[in-house]
Amino acid sequence: MTPPSPSHGVSADLIETTLRAALSPQSLQVQDDSHLHAGHAGARDGRHFSVTIQAACFKGLSHVQRHRLVYDALRDVIPQGIHALAIKAEAV
Repeated sequence: MTPPSPSHGVSADLIETTLRAALSPQSLQVQDDSHLHAGHAGARDGRHFSVTIQAACFKGLSHVQRHRLVYDALRDVIPQGIHALAIKAEAV
């Protein structure tokens, strides 16, 4: 199978830096799960990541609203090569 293209320059570090700047989380873990999806059709379209984030800005927000904040923060990064993003977002 074809590995992700080198043009997929998104890294866990880029995602972490972007989320820290936008959401000021108390806790943040970003994991590149791309190796788990080798051979998956979407692997050609970008990388797979998992994000676990705890932030005060999530307080009082629904599950969907918390995810929207994460996606909004990553709006310029996603087109650079994120195919899948698993999010666990909690308020602190």
